[in-house]
Parts: sequence; C-alpha cells; structure tokens
Amino acid sequence: MDAASFEAAGLYDPEAPDARERLALLRWLTERGFSTAEIAEADADPGISLEALAGARAIRRGEVHSAREVAVLLGVSDDAVAHMLLASGYAQADPDEPVLTEVDLEALRAFVGAAEVFGQEPVEQFARVVAAAAARVAEAATTLFITEIEQPLIEDEASPIVLAQANLAASLSLDTVPTVMEALLRSQVQAANRRARLARQDGDEAMVAIGFIDLVGFTPLSRRLDDAELSEVLDGFEGRASDIATQHDGRVVKHIGDEVMFVAVDPNAACEIALELVDAVRDLGRGVRPRGAVAFGPVLQRGGDYYGPTVNLASRVAELAVPYEILATAELVESAEHWSLDFSPAGRRMLKGFDEPVTLWELARRD
Repeated sequence: MDAASFEAAGLYDPEAPDARERLALLRWLTERGFSTAEIAEADADPGISLEALAGARAIRRGEVHSAREVAVLLGVSDDAVAHMLLASGYAQADPDEPVLTEVDLEALRAFVGAAEVFGQEPVEQFARVVAAAAARVAEAATTLFITEIEQPLIEDEASPIVLAQANLAASLSLDTVPTVMEALLRSQVQAANRRARLARQDGDEAMVAIGFIDLVGFTPLSRRLDDAELSEVLDGFEGRASDIATQHDGRVVKHIGDEVMFVAVDPNAACEIALELVDAVRDLGRGVRPRGAVAFGPVLQRGGDYYGPTVNLASRVAELAVPYEILATAELVESAEHWSLDFSPAGRRMLKGFDEPVTLWELARRD
C-alpha cells in the first residue's frame, strides 16, 4: 500500500517526526498479510502496539472456532464448554465469536475426556491449577522479553521495525515451549508420585515437613532499592530456594512476597533446606536477614498446595523467629535424626490461633 492509503485510514501522518519509521512499519505489516482495518483496530487498542501485532498473531494462530461450535464438535452442552473455558483462564467472549484455535479445541477435548473419568468438578479444579501455572509462565516470559530484549532496544532507539521483528521472533520461539513443558511435567509428575507415596507409607494421612523462610528488613529495603536492584535480591532468594529444595528432594510450594514455603517428606532434608537457605541468603547482603521455621505432621494436599494445622503452625512459628534463627516444632524434633543436627530448647510460646502453648526448639548444625 502507498502512503496516501495509510494516511486516509488515519494510520500515517507524513508531517510527524517519526513518519519514515512509521511508514516502514505499516508496509512491513501489510507484507505479512495484515489489512488496513486490522492495523487500525490494533492501533486503537491500548493493550497492544503495532510493534507487537505480528507477534500477537503468531501466538494465537488460526482462531476459527466459536465456543458454541466447539460444544457441537465435542458433543457437550454450551454450559459445559463455558465452565471449562472459565476454569482454564480464557477471557469470556461471545459464544458465537470465533476466538478458539485448533489447539484450544484439542485441549478442551482432553478435558472432556478427563471429566468422564474423574468427574466434571475435579477436572475443572485441575484446569484452574494448570491455568494458574500457565499464567505465571506467561507473565515470566513476557517480563523476560520486556526487560532483556525490548527495553534495551528502546533505550538504543531501535526503529519500530526492529522492535516488531524482535516481538515476532520471541513469539515464534514459543513453539519450543511444549517440548520443554512436556519434559518438565513428566519429571515433576514422577517426583510428585514418589513424594506422595513416601508421605503416606505409614498410613492414609500425608505426613510431611513444612518450612517457611522469610526476609527480615525486606520492606524498608524495597523502599531504598530501584526495580533492578530489588529484582536482583528477589531473584537471588527465589533461585537459591528452588535449587536448594531440589537438591534435597524437596519442593518450593510458593513464594509469598518476601517469604518462601517449601515441603519435604524427610524431616532431615527439610532441616537442611532451611539451614542452607539461611546461609545462602546471608551472602545476598543488602541488609536482609533470613529467619524461619520447620514443622512436621499431617497435611491436606490440594491443587499443588498444602493446608492444615501443620502448615499454619509452621507459618506462625516462623513469625516468632529472630533474624538468622530457625525454630522447629516438637513433632519435627521427634521425627528427625539428630546425627547431623542440633536442637536447643527455645521455650513454650503462645501462638495466634492455638489454644495451648507450643514447645519449640532452635535448629542448628551439630558441630
């Protein structure tokens, strides 16, 4: 298309300071099959830039099905598809609007088949867990691109076409993610199966060690550091937590602000995770000081998370610890092997939500 056509569509101003770069970007987009109407629609949408338009299409290729058509193809009701889409994190849309791809159709087909085995509600809850995990991966991928690719290009005053090409290349790289995710999922399912069986080897209840480590002084630190420095501290903390837990056959369950929650079947492993993480955080500097707690007992496993009195106990005890201190409950001390660990009496404490004082011990390495 010529410049006059873009100008007539309200997409191009020949008098603008960036007119040359803008025209080159518009022509680049039309060469990739975008119509003037599609470009104008994207230009009016604050949630997308023209530099990201080609990348956005690469992410969602071939939106050809409506929710109503998918219901017919799968032989289920419109409501069943609507509920599954909502549980899976899809934005609500007109049921007759073709916003679903062939990949979406196959995913929904898999959920329908699973519902016949496990039931509709359990599968919808599983879909929410998967959607939450996918959302976190998506946020991480987007942040990675913006901070490591896009922002440096903007600071170097790269042209709109260079930015658009970078967006497209990053979007096309998502094609490698399914292979990576399958490998990681299979590995994690194997580990989760092993933990679940070990946790229940002495009965029907899952018996595990739950630990919390948080950073004292993080709030005032967050006010002193800029975003890059704060990210460095958080990345260091989260990275060390994940690596240390994995090395000891445990798992980081979640990060809650400046706090990490981890789980291990072996009480000694949980103690080692807590001790090593406190040592690792010392090396971060910046004035942050770690503290934490470890408890052992029955838990409720649900949606990849852990619940129950043992979790609540560990969380409350961690709040009592002073910097660089790790407190342990009596159940943890009784269950752990003491050949490499030292437990010193730390008194009986009243905890919020508990009727009786709780006996606590300070965890350290045996000299």
